[in-house]
Amino acid sequence: MRVKNSNFVDYVKIFCRSGKGGAGSSHFLRDKTTAKGGPDGGDGGEGGHIILRGNEQMWTLLHLRYKKHIFAEAGGVGSGNHRHGRDGKSQVIDVPLGTIAKNSETGEILCEITNNNEEFILVKGGMGGRGNSHFKSSTNQSPRYSQPGGDVVEGWFILELKVLADVGLVGLPNAGKSTLLSIVSAAKPEIANYPFTTLVPNLGIVSYRDHKSFIMADIPGIIEGASEGKGLGLRFLRHIERNSTLLFMVPADTDDITKEYKILLKELKKYNAELLDKDRILAISKSDMLDEELVEEIKKDLPADLPSLFISSVAQQGLTELKDLIWEKLNK
Repeated sequence: MRVKNSNFVDYVKIFCRSGKGGAGSSHFLRDKTTAKGGPDGGDGGEGGHIILRGNEQMWTLLHLRYKKHIFAEAGGVGSGNHRHGRDGKSQVIDVPLGTIAKNSETGEILCEITNNNEEFILVKGGMGGRGNSHFKSSTNQSPRYSQPGGDVVEGWFILELKVLADVGLVGLPNAGKSTLLSIVSAAKPEIANYPFTTLVPNLGIVSYRDHKSFIMADIPGIIEGASEGKGLGLRFLRHIERNSTLLFMVPADTDDITKEYKILLKELKKYNAELLDKDRILAISKSDMLDEELVEEIKKDLPADLPSLFISSVAQQGLTELKDLIWEKLNK
């Protein structure tokens, strides 16, 4: 099967180099009235930084897939008459909200960009060198030296995107997550009757009572063993980390609903046990195929410690109750 929506890129490795600082000047004042003036060397300019900036209009790291080397500009050298060298131009990298920057070698998290226009200096430019005028003293009236500019800083960095949403949909392939998102929001995810239709996270804004709203993310279906990298695996489990509430979806025609829920729970725990601290809701999807008697029978076997309800996106059953429950979880 051809992977569609390949414009969604949530992981890139980039090489960044800051600008070298400009050298200070070792100049002495000389003009038609002054034959042997004092030191007047100016400072060198600052080297440019590499800066990450949050951009709420972006949703992918695609623009960095083919631009893996990013260099800032060097600072200008100082000159006579205390003239300061120009500062090197910084390189600003716009990234979607939810982007994490890591040191490629150590794996250390350097920053998380979560707000629009939030900036973080990923690589600091070299300092400008001081001119010889700074080194004049009572014992050294004519210093003939100045500082060189600070060296460049360079290295490989990993940028990783974790989707920002209030509610994350969790379920095995074909659980009906995409259909639910398309019904309750204006999102238009691809929907078809085969596993792994959803190959990228889809975001939708769900309208609620009195002009309120919340963001729901359709995370691609996980399978047993996803935490070890099977199926779509770890690539998509990380998107669940940022959701404050997890909505587990299990189809009504599943042989054992509780067992399937526990499989999903187990994969999340293996990947990151902290995910189990999030609020959870269980929705039994495609429940328009059940009669009341069967619904009551299934209810007896559902986990007692978990809020659960029966919904049908196509028949639009139970969706208002679902939104009420989600809103309650988000605002408790």
